[in-house]
Amino acid sequence: MKTAFRLMLAPLLFIGTSSLVKAQSPEVTHNTWTSGAAMPVGVRGSFAGVITSNIYVVGGANSSGAIVADNQLYNPVANTWSTAAALPTTLDGAAAAVVKNILYVFGGTVDGSSQSNAVWAYSPKTNTWTAKAAMPTARQSAGAVVEKNIIYVVGGYSFAGGRLNTVERYDPATNTWAELAPLLVGKSEPSVGLVGTTIVAADGDTTSGDTGDNEGFDALTNTWSSLASDSQGRNEGCSGVIGTKFYVLGGGNSGGSAVNVAESFTLKTNAWKSLASMPQAAAGAAEAVYKGRLFCFGGSSSTTGGTVYDNVQIYQP
Repeated sequence: MKTAFRLMLAPLLFIGTSSLVKAQSPEVTHNTWTSGAAMPVGVRGSFAGVITSNIYVVGGANSSGAIVADNQLYNPVANTWSTAAALPTTLDGAAAAVVKNILYVFGGTVDGSSQSNAVWAYSPKTNTWTAKAAMPTARQSAGAVVEKNIIYVVGGYSFAGGRLNTVERYDPATNTWAELAPLLVGKSEPSVGLVGTTIVAADGDTTSGDTGDNEGFDALTNTWSSLASDSQGRNEGCSGVIGTKFYVLGGGNSGGSAVNVAESFTLKTNAWKSLASMPQAAAGAAEAVYKGRLFCFGGSSSTTGGTVYDNVQIYQP
């Protein structure tokens, strides 16, 4: 009998610096759009804020035109939705900003027939809302931005004053207000963001329509200066600052129709640049920047309502 032999070959293991390969992160595709899970309740005119790893999308008007108090919580990592404590009142067209993990909400309209000067603060730690010192000027459709833990509320609209050039500063630490130098051009629904140390207030609806007016504010000198206008004049855009660039996506034109034009503004060169178009033209979408991406929640086909969306459009610069 012949004895069968099986040749066992051990796998060869090469060890060297060239063979030690670290795991690679997925490659980021720039200037692109993706989508997130649909909102539980589609809204336009809502407002949003990022607190730790969650984005809170609050208020707005639903597909029936009803103003809501909903507080919809989106987890961008898990791409899931849940519900947090609703606002004490319905609210549409308010401005919002986050300071030290508290979401502050300014003005808006509770019924569509008057403007509010109420200020609400939401704490995710206790899942509760608290009333704060009222804003000096009642208004809706203003912009809000944070600089050194101070919140600046810019522009807006009131039935009494029309398109406002009002700028007021709120200090959450002292719960107090101060009036600042007004905008050069009064406007509502502006896109507002902090680029370096300059507050940029671009676009918005003026008494002359959507002119693309663009201004910069220096908080140290309390002065506004003119910047390069946006060639695509619009209002109710989805905007945010990522790095050194200010992004304005979508919005509505003077005719009321939503646009899908996307642009970035560079303060250093005082110039605008065209970007990949928004997949679904939307006006009045809530906006939030999370980990280098700009999230646009809902919105509608028209600045006066139209079709209200429940989609989440995400832009990667």
